[in-house]
Amino acid sequence: MHQLPIFLNLTGRTVVVVGEGEAADAKARLIERAGGRIVQAWERGVTIAFVAIDDEAEARTAATALRARGLLVNVVDRPDLCDFTTPAIVDRAPVTIAIGTGGASAGLAKAVRQRIEALLPSRLGALASVLYTARDAMKARWPTPADRRRIDTALAPGGALDPLDGAAADKVDAWLASEVASQASRLETIRLTSPDPDDLTLRAARLLGEADHIFHPADVAPAIIARARADAVRHVADATPQEAPAGLSLWLKMPDDF
Repeated sequence: MHQLPIFLNLTGRTVVVVGEGEAADAKARLIERAGGRIVQAWERGVTIAFVAIDDEAEARTAATALRARGLLVNVVDRPDLCDFTTPAIVDRAPVTIAIGTGGASAGLAKAVRQRIEALLPSRLGALASVLYTARDAMKARWPTPADRRRIDTALAPGGALDPLDGAAADKVDAWLASEVASQASRLETIRLTSPDPDDLTLRAARLLGEADHIFHPADVAPAIIARARADAVRHVADATPQEAPAGLSLWLKMPDDF
């Protein structure tokens, strides 16, 4: 990963846009959609800056001046001058999907966005909003985080709340009121073939992204462990656990030659 993807809350914040023309107008529209206020020069309270100037020397000078004010700067179509780049966006508010290439190819990012746009139903954002409203009810019914992860099953392909089902938002109340089976203990073994996470099978990568608990020897490569979900509990162990906790647990088995 060459860039850290973040979502910046611009509501009520000020953003500098330097330049004129189509590129500057496009950035201005993007900022306005996010609730930002646009100015053409630095002022106190500015958050970030965009420079849309055709002449490279002028663009570099403007970016340097803004950066000296402590701002992060995006120089349109010049990734080597950028502190950050703007992605192609799939907007299903409050669900937002950003596709970036680190400035390598805006066309590629656009093509990927169009594929995702065609895949996702227009009411995906409604599902997110209903789930947000239902958070207190879910906590009341399933007090522990491990129990609440049963929503992963509901959101899985073909599940009760499959995100690709355009009617899923209308099914949350019924799912919450239904008799949902308790989280069973499930233990899977992943046999590592190298310390390189790029050598993980698709199945291993998927399980690492789903697991509640990761059991592993102390010398498993940190890059492998980093592929697990952030809230998964890590356990350093010398052997397969005799009794796995509720939910999905993984045992990362190391070969003897690395």
